[in-house]
Amino acid sequence: MTFRITRFIDIDAGHRIMTHGSKCRHIHGHRYRIEAECEAPDVQTEGEQTDMVMDFGFLKDEMLAQIDLLCDHGFLASIQDRELLAMFAPTGLDVPAWIAMLEEEITRKGYAVPDPVRLGSKLYVVPFQPTAECLAKHWFERLQAPVQQRSGSKARLTKVRVWETPNCVGEYGL
Repeated sequence: MTFRITRFIDIDAGHRIMTHGSKCRHIHGHRYRIEAECEAPDVQTEGEQTDMVMDFGFLKDEMLAQIDLLCDHGFLASIQDRELLAMFAPTGLDVPAWIAMLEEEITRKGYAVPDPVRLGSKLYVVPFQPTAECLAKHWFERLQAPVQQRSGSKARLTKVRVWETPNCVGEYGL
């Protein structure tokens, strides 16, 4: 038996699935709900997280830092979607060189957050198509270490679910 906690955050973001055979290939947006689940074999026995798997506030802080801050009211884009990225490239820059810079950042960090971006937009570039299931895996990987650190290695992240709509969810976890 294990103890589990779950925390939700909501963000608004645009995306497109460039290879989709239907309407999702068009630029559109979602009110995403991101759910993170953590578990521990027992609750903590000392300190400020006594009798908790992990403080809900700590989990929220990490979700806001790793997801909300970078993605809310922004656009989620695949590095392969060159035409779309060209729309965001700052005026006057060499677009292929700018995209190459994004590719280098993705190689280092797993994502890129260019600044500046045309129209002052917020852009989050990933090495995959920004589907719910791939975003769930990506955000799982981003949250895994902070959850362990903030819980004093007592809790582990077990699942991230990304709801694109009230009836469509992608999930990644143990």
